[in-house]
Amino acid sequence: MTAPLTPPPPNDNPWQAPPPPGPAYAAPGDPDLRSELRDGLLVASAVTVLGIALGLLWLWLAPRVPLISDGEAVFLKNTEGEAAVGADGVFALLALGFGTLSGAAVYFLRRRGGIVLVIALALGGLLASVLAWRLGVWLGPTSDVAAHAKEVGRGVTFDAPLKLGAKGMLLAWPLAAVLVHLVLTALLTPRDPDPEPAPLPDWSPQDK
Repeated sequence: MTAPLTPPPPNDNPWQAPPPPGPAYAAPGDPDLRSELRDGLLVASAVTVLGIALGLLWLWLAPRVPLISDGEAVFLKNTEGEAAVGADGVFALLALGFGTLSGAAVYFLRRRGGIVLVIALALGGLLASVLAWRLGVWLGPTSDVAAHAKEVGRGVTFDAPLKLGAKGMLLAWPLAAVLVHLVLTALLTPRDPDPEPAPLPDWSPQDK
C-alpha cells in the first residue's frame, strides 16, 4: 500500500524574483498608463473649453432682472419677479445638457477608457462650469449697480448683474457627465467572460 500523494511544498526562497506584473498592474512607465493619462488630459481640456459655449448660452437665455433708481437708491422694478431664480435654473438645465452630451461623447469616442477618463470628465465638467459662470458674469451687465444707475439716470430701467445664486449648480455638469458615462458603460460595454476554474488535482491513492 502506497502513501497518498501530497502537494509539493511551496517555494519559500526569499531570493526568487517576483512574478511579472499581470494585466491589472500598470507600472509608471507602462505605455497603456501613459496613453490613458494622455487621453484623460485631452478629455479634461476639451470639456473645459466647452464651458465657453455654456457661458454664452447662459448669458443669452437667462432672464433679466430689471432694476430702477429714484436718484438715491436702486429697487427691483418687479418685486414679484422670479428672474433671479430663473437664471440659476437656466444654468442648471444647460449644464445638465452639456454634461449628458460630453459624457456620451467620451464614452463612444474612448470606449476602452477607465477610471482616468471618468476623473478627467468630472474635472473638466467642473472647470467648464466655473468658466461658464465667470464668463457670463463678465460679459453680462456691470456689477457696479450704483454707477450704472447713475449713468442711466433716474427712473430708467436697467438690467441687474447676472448672478449664480446657488453655487451647487456648478456640479450639474460633472455629475451628469459621469452618470451618463457610467450608465452607458454598464449597458453597452460587453463583459469579460468568467475565467474557467482550474482543474483540481487528484489526491486519491494511486495503486502501483
